[in-house]
Amino acid sequence: MTYSILIVDDDVAIKESVEEYLKILNYEVKSALNADKALEILNSFKADVVLTDIMMQGMDGLELTREIKKSYDIDVMVMTGYSAEYSYEEAVQAGASDFIFKPFRFEELDLRIKRVLREASFKKERAKLLKKLEKLAITDALTGLYNSRHFFSQIKTEINRHNRYSHTLSLLILDIDFFKKYNDTWGHLGGDEVLMRIGKTIKVCMRSMDTAYRYGGEEFAILLPETRIQKACVVGARIKDNIGSQIFEPEPGKKASITISIGATELVKGEDLKSFIGRSDKALYQSKDTGRNKLTYIVSES
Repeated sequence: MTYSILIVDDDVAIKESVEEYLKILNYEVKSALNADKALEILNSFKADVVLTDIMMQGMDGLELTREIKKSYDIDVMVMTGYSAEYSYEEAVQAGASDFIFKPFRFEELDLRIKRVLREASFKKERAKLLKKLEKLAITDALTGLYNSRHFFSQIKTEINRHNRYSHTLSLLILDIDFFKKYNDTWGHLGGDEVLMRIGKTIKVCMRSMDTAYRYGGEEFAILLPETRIQKACVVGARIKDNIGSQIFEPEPGKKASITISIGATELVKGEDLKSFIGRSDKALYQSKDTGRNKLTYIVSES
């Protein structure tokens, strides 16, 4: 992998000698004589490290470091020949990853650059791992949808947004019809296949702004922000019809199908989470009590 370095120094001799050395080491190198030119170069040059002098005309190296850290995820190394005037602490406070005094040996500079790049790579890998762990903590492993814990966190956020900005919010609760019977007939592996397929179907049928959750064992929930009940019912009906048309093969040569029942509602201004979810559950029970494989909506209790 080739790393990119931007050198910023108004001493032409130092700038050119460092640039030549780093190019020999197969770094991709660009250089600038002042901070303004460096910021201009960064608009089009993706640097992994910026190596900047502190004492420069106009914007100094510490101020340049602060500007870079505001806008870019780039490591900055600062260099200076004035050890009495600047400290390592000042450089770190400005956002620098390392601090080197002139005159330095090129070998030392290379070692320092490699250390900064190594630490940056470690930080990125750690951030990716943390992000993956965070995702696992809020995701249902079987269906790939969000889990119930995340559902309750997100629904609170959406209700607060509704109360603050008067944005509409609808909710769908889906339940698989006669799922226990399906499990008893075809076993839990067959039931798991159904749950996985429903998770995929929901993802395909819902809109990008909606979020879906495995709400319970065979129950699912979909939050639909910026959505009135009529549109929510369209999304729900699309999911219901799609699932109802699918053929499952729990055993070779054996075919089966499943249906779902849905309860839908829209948030009423001023109501709490319990009332909102409870009304959607009530609509779901009506779908179950009146024959299943249908969608029922209740806008409010009145």
